[in-house]
Amino acid sequence: MRLFTKNVREIHEKAGESVIDYIVPTIVVGIFVYAAVKRVDVFAAFCEGAESGLRTCFEILPALVLLIVCIGVFRASGAVEALTKLLTPLCNAVNFPADAVPLVILRPFSGSGAMAVYNEIAVQCGADSFAERVAATLIGSSETTFYTLAVYFSAVKVKKTRYAAAAALSADCTAWLVCGAVVYAFFGAG
Repeated sequence: MRLFTKNVREIHEKAGESVIDYIVPTIVVGIFVYAAVKRVDVFAAFCEGAESGLRTCFEILPALVLLIVCIGVFRASGAVEALTKLLTPLCNAVNFPADAVPLVILRPFSGSGAMAVYNEIAVQCGADSFAERVAATLIGSSETTFYTLAVYFSAVKVKKTRYAAAAALSADCTAWLVCGAVVYAFFGAG
């Protein structure tokens, strides 16, 4: 019986791999067939879409450059470490590891900065430590709020964000407060 299930599993894996190999080419051919039926000039439509995409990139570039520079200044100034020391007592009260506080601070600003902090936590604390699990949960359950606001609002030329930033930051705070409790409930502190 074991031999039979092994062979069936291998057949399914090979069949799955062969199907996956044809998904993207099938979609591309389908687009060309649909365009031919509708009599659409594919090259002109592609060029128009590329031009629109490049125009959008140039429009949001100043906001992105400003955000990247501000994050660099913020990290280099030592503000992250100062805020970490300031927030440590609150973190202890809500069962959130102090090692993950820099991630809480940087996540709303920068996804790549948050991933660098996450990697530091995983290396320093260990892959299955409480701090690493909380950091992984926080990465998965929160958003790069200011990056997203900068990109989307500048792309559509919104000047007044009204309550969007406050709502997004309250969601980030909720993720911060809840993820420590959830990880503790599922895995414990050790």
